[in-house]
Amino acid sequence: MAILAVNAGSSSLKFSLHEPGVSPQRTGLLSGQAEGLEPGGHARMRWSAAGRPCEVDLQAGAAPSDARQGFARALTQLGQLLHDPAMPALQAIAHRVVHGGLLYRSPVRVDDKVLRGLTGLCSLAPLHQPHNIAGIKACLAAFPQVPQVACFDTAFHASLPETAWSYALPEELTRQGLRRFGFHGLSYEFIMQQLQQLSSRAGQRVLMAHLGNGASLCAALEGRSQATTMGFSALDGLMMGTRSGSIDPGILLYLLEQGWDHARIEDLLYRRSGLLGVSGLSADMRRLRAADTPAARNAIAQFTYRVIREAGAMTACLGGLEVLAFSGGIGEHDALLRAEVGTSLAYLGVRLDPQANAAAQDQSARAIHSADSRVEVWVIPTDEGSIAAQQAAALLAAAAG
Repeated sequence: MAILAVNAGSSSLKFSLHEPGVSPQRTGLLSGQAEGLEPGGHARMRWSAAGRPCEVDLQAGAAPSDARQGFARALTQLGQLLHDPAMPALQAIAHRVVHGGLLYRSPVRVDDKVLRGLTGLCSLAPLHQPHNIAGIKACLAAFPQVPQVACFDTAFHASLPETAWSYALPEELTRQGLRRFGFHGLSYEFIMQQLQQLSSRAGQRVLMAHLGNGASLCAALEGRSQATTMGFSALDGLMMGTRSGSIDPGILLYLLEQGWDHARIEDLLYRRSGLLGVSGLSADMRRLRAADTPAARNAIAQFTYRVIREAGAMTACLGGLEVLAFSGGIGEHDALLRAEVGTSLAYLGVRLDPQANAAAQDQSARAIHSADSRVEVWVIPTDEGSIAAQQAAALLAAAAG
């Protein structure tokens, strides 16, 4: 029996097949991604099965007329792969869902009531939640007899103390759910599991940096979240690919006075800010490094500064630091950023090994600290799908008694 982990975006569908009880490392059974599923997109799927790469065009004679059709084509192809006699039987589908709000603080089997609850949270994560829900609905239609389980990025941060999750707002607003939730929880849970296998210090003061198009930091103690940079929505904290990160609320009041409406402000904060907004060029750190223009350099400098500034706040909440872990697309592949962050955190005892840092570009976890570093520093490629599969398996096992 196996569990399919799914992460649905606006025009893509990432998937991986996992066997319960197997090490959380990627199993190699089946993993891949369908892209170009948006209206007019060039729909195609790439995957690897038993280490063998494959690719297929999903155009079916024409581009998808809408996202629903694109997802249906991808899932039809995926169904064919899963029916291969070499594949284990499908036990469940585990979906990454960004926001669980106050309703869901642990995995839940999806039904109509759950879908309504998740839909009510779309405004808090408009770049992700609607697409997560669309992916669930598409899988329900394609695999109607297979249990669907929602696994939440917010759940890892349920351990936040009240002083960390509460805002300085009137109590009636706090009771309505205006609080810090935190995100990237599936990634942080994977990183923590890896650290527990790799380091004797994993239960001590740990700072995890998930740096990618979405970016956040998480301070953990005894494996539990104690503070995180993202808050009520996935806008708070670090500067990101297209998101602003923390911003003075007075700016939003000013824009409202200037006649900006909700849709225009949302578009600014979620889609036209961050690396893209500052550089005027791209949200992709690799492209900005290659461009080497003043605006690109400024965008990189701002991103790095915000990581360093928030790292100081997170370690202050912990009262020190024993382990620092980088993950996410930027965290895993940008050695220069890791070096700059490490140098700026030297006051905490962080020392990187330049050769080890430069070599940490593959898909395996690596230590990159020097022998004289008081803080262990790791690069850990994340695997949110394996955590979602673990959570779904545990939920089904508990339900079976």
